Amino acid sequence: MNALEQHAALTRADATLLNRSDLTRRLVARLNDEAVIGGIGHTNFDLWAAGRRPQNFYMLGSMGLAAPIALGVALAQPQRKVFALEGDGSILMQLGCLGTIAAVRPSNLTVIVWDNAAYQITGSQPTLTAAGMNLVAIARGAGLPATWVADENHFEALINERLADSTSGPVFLCARTDSQPPAGVTDRDPTKIRREFMDAMRFAVTRA
Repeated sequence: MNALEQHAALTRADATLLNRSDLTRRLVARLNDEAVIGGIGHTNFDLWAAGRRPQNFYMLGSMGLAAPIALGVALAQPQRKVFALEGDGSILMQLGCLGTIAAVRPSNLTVIVWDNAAYQITGSQPTLTAAGMNLVAIARGAGLPATWVADENHFEALINERLADSTSGPVFLCARTDSQPPAGVTDRDPTKIRREFMDAMRFAVTRA
């Protein structure tokens, strides 16, 4: 049984409460030339703090667009593995993209959602997941293989599988996260972010 199937019956309430910064560091530590699209706010702040990479695209002021942009990168560069990092509030603004991703089925795309049930950066107003909306069930309903992240070890196993497997995507992973502040703040230089990311995407992939 693979890591995606290991906790198929897990619910949000049963998932361990995890730390977004810690999980982001665990992801980045495993990367080579994979592309990562970091959603706005604390999601990309932690991506920035976990280790600056030209293959990271740090979203500024574009709520809900991490997964759609990651889809575009995945389609444009099918040889490169692509990760979208998004918060629950942001993905709720673009639920339709999950159906599009499932229909197009880029095998190299992984969508990771940090679900803390709050719009943390604007004052921690509750999102709909605080009222019971189940993002994993929605992703499955859209046609995506999806799972809750059980704990840190499960997260690492899921990422290792996605890095090793080029055929079974796309995949949707959702972690129940705490509301600790981010580990840093992204430098707000959109021109530099865009230029460095585009330059990085021009280089050949060394790990398929």
